[in-house]
Amino acid sequence: MTERPQAVVIGASAGAVQALLKVLPALPATYPIPILVVVHVPSDRDNALVGLFADKCLLKVKEAEEKEPALGGTIYFAPSDYHLLVEQDGTLSLSSDEPVHHSRPAIDVLFQSAADAWGEALAGIILTGANHDGAAGLRAIVEAGGAAIVEDPASAEMPAMPLAALASCPGAKRLGLESIHSYLLELVEK
Repeated sequence: MTERPQAVVIGASAGAVQALLKVLPALPATYPIPILVVVHVPSDRDNALVGLFADKCLLKVKEAEEKEPALGGTIYFAPSDYHLLVEQDGTLSLSSDEPVHHSRPAIDVLFQSAADAWGEALAGIILTGANHDGAAGLRAIVEAGGAAIVEDPASAEMPAMPLAALASCPGAKRLGLESIHSYLLELVEK
């Protein structure tokens, strides 16, 4: 990636709340690119992440809605029991297709569709988790020319997902949570 990205996608599972609380709340309200987040949440419950992060973040935080444009200054969380996708025109789409890696929403679904839509103007971040969802999606981002960042497995609450992502994308930047936050700030200085 040589220019400022058009979007950032983040995937996390077990340990996600604690990891995201170290990355998202201190981003400035003027952060100019959209952040799309998939966290594995049980399908039989409402996604409480929006309320939690809306109270702690300077950015607008909302649940992604069908056919809305992905706008800067906003963090979009995938709704419970729906895959979050990005259309070619940069609008968001929701799907109730079959779970992927036993998850709906699935990280791979978001990352692969975002790579198709934004190509090299995309940064993908894999955080803590106990499975391998996101590894194939992060590879799709790399193959499209985008940037790949993985939480350092040594500091991740659950290292399985970061390890799978690094196995799939050995050239990904391996960063601690504080460094991921700094990386997100540096992205918009380009």
